[in-house]
Amino acid sequence: MAEILVLYYSRSGATAELARQVCRGVESVASASARLRTVPPVSAESETTAKPIPGSGPPYATLDDLRETHGLVLGSPTRFGNMAAPLKHFLDGTGSLWLSGALAGKPAGVFTSTQTLHGGQETTLISMMLPLLHHGMYLVGLPYTEPALSETRSGGTPYGASHVGSAMRASVLTEPEKSLAQALGRRVAELAMRLYG
Repeated sequence: MAEILVLYYSRSGATAELARQVCRGVESVASASARLRTVPPVSAESETTAKPIPGSGPPYATLDDLRETHGLVLGSPTRFGNMAAPLKHFLDGTGSLWLSGALAGKPAGVFTSTQTLHGGQETTLISMMLPLLHHGMYLVGLPYTEPALSETRSGGTPYGASHVGSAMRASVLTEPEKSLAQALGRRVAELAMRLYG
């Protein structure tokens, strides 16, 4: 069984919905399962820390989640063309995994959501790829053989799955966006099965 970690940060719910669609794609592959995790928010207040277990939703990720799984799909909303601080904060704490090479050779993909069409989707996806490259992971994108990539009028890029929302309907994904998120999860799981199966 190949287990894929789907790790994300979400504030308005759109990235969380993409994560659920990625999980569906992972679990469409025979002998593959998804492990859904999130990260706590961060703030300028250094005196307080997040509770160890969130009030709702998936558990917070640990380094063991990364170490134990066979692949990773990472998601974040866009913050000025970059990944959100909570996800960056978590990744900044993975130095011990880098030192041991624990993630080297594992497949990985990325996904994001924005409030506007030109909100920095591709730069955000690339910003999430950089630490994964440093860890020696194999990056998985979305080729144009995925029909939804040519059909979408909102989110979806060759770099990874994405969603374009608005303040009115932030977490409502279009059918092509759902299809591409599922395709990303499926592609990462299929590669993990080839590498570890």
